[in-house]
Amino acid sequence: MDTHDTEGGQERTEFAGAVYGSLLAASVVAGSAVDGTPVSAGDLVVVLICTGVVFWLAHVYAWVVSSRTQPLTWQRLRTAGRHDWPVAQASFPPAIGAAFASSLGLSDKASTWVALVVAVASQAAWAVAAAVTARASARVVALSGAANLAMGLAIIALKTLVGSH
Repeated sequence: MDTHDTEGGQERTEFAGAVYGSLLAASVVAGSAVDGTPVSAGDLVVVLICTGVVFWLAHVYAWVVSSRTQPLTWQRLRTAGRHDWPVAQASFPPAIGAAFASSLGLSDKASTWVALVVAVASQAAWAVAAAVTARASARVVALSGAANLAMGLAIIALKTLVGSH
């Protein structure tokens, strides 16, 4: 059965989309200043949101065209769009973080770090929320958060290593 068509599956997939979208946002932020020169906070906001929306559209397209048993309809596109919206939505918190940091007068570099920390924290929080919603044990909840935090920290480490060269 397709997870887009099931109530429980939809809930799990929405969390998966949010975790994936947060990881994507962290990757976008990390890759935005690979030469060590940060982009402006405004440019970072635009890149984050546009990338999130493009990946959301790609997810919607891939789901709809991969299901050969059902005809392509606007209803199926809308359903897939609503279902996968967390992929795009996950880019909003880091974008807001960058904009807020900039509005406080922080440098573009500081705004970039704020966006990155927000993206990683969001990723870990979504993973924990998914595990809690699935009624996982406390151990699995902790492992979910820790595993996602480790992935986010790996992105930060890579950004630091690449940015220092």
